[in-house]
Amino acid sequence: MLLVSLLVLPASGWGKIIRYVDANGVIWFTNIASTPRESSKRARVSRVRNHPYRAEVERVGRVCPKCRYPFRISARERIALLADEGSFEERDAGLRSQDPLGFRDTKRYRDRLRSAREKTGLEEAVLSGVARIGGFPVALCVFEFDFMGGSMASVVGEKVTRAAELALQKRIPLIAILASGGARMQEGILSLMQMAKTAAALQRLGEERVPYISVLTDPTTGGVTASLAMLGDIILAEPRALIGFAGPRVIAETIRQPLPEGFQRSEFLRDHGQVDRVIERRELRDLLRRILAFFCGRPPLSVP
Repeated sequence: MLLVSLLVLPASGWGKIIRYVDANGVIWFTNIASTPRESSKRARVSRVRNHPYRAEVERVGRVCPKCRYPFRISARERIALLADEGSFEERDAGLRSQDPLGFRDTKRYRDRLRSAREKTGLEEAVLSGVARIGGFPVALCVFEFDFMGGSMASVVGEKVTRAAELALQKRIPLIAILASGGARMQEGILSLMQMAKTAAALQRLGEERVPYISVLTDPTTGGVTASLAMLGDIILAEPRALIGFAGPRVIAETIRQPLPEGFQRSEFLRDHGQVDRVIERRELRDLLRRILAFFCGRPPLSVP
């Protein structure tokens, strides 16, 4: 028997989660949260009986210290974990999405953009700029999933393209940290055009032998997967990340066959040759440092 309850938690970045208790008394959660009460400051993790304290999870980069499940983190948190301290310089920060179609569903697109900006403190769903990782200069694009699901619209495509052009100009590697639901429907065909635009920019990098590394986090789906996510010279992924184009339900209904266990998870894609390596968050910075040293033809610097 499975009991289901919805926990509505304070808007502190931990969000709403679904809580499951199975017949054996094991508690399952779909996301992470903490209650406002001093007596319960624990992170909720799937398949963990004794939940770790939130402070423990924060200390190891929003990863469960018991089962190593990586929770979603913001773009700025991601940069702080990867880039050398104080080395990140944002570029194209003033680019803002407009509403070229006057789109409205249950809310106006302009209102959705305003809400996303207030929620994240960002102008768009990607942060781009230059930084150093282990002393090596890189161009960096980091997607923010909390900004309309990290969806790619005109400005996101433009910022990724400009980052690729900057990498080409400076002849430094481009690294993209991806977390996206795909193309943004509110801009219609203009969003879909960003798939071709970013792919063309990345092709120019390849022709000039400038490295491009993509890091896939949970989730990386839709038009972002079908374009820049899977075009990396090296493709890395975090453990258990959802990676795919269409959702598993749509695929199963289309092919009329059951899907294999673990389908569209990073480990499944690695085992089938679509991802080069699944890497834990705490090890990602050091791996990137060694990859950059290889591309630059010199040994990695000894950094903490």
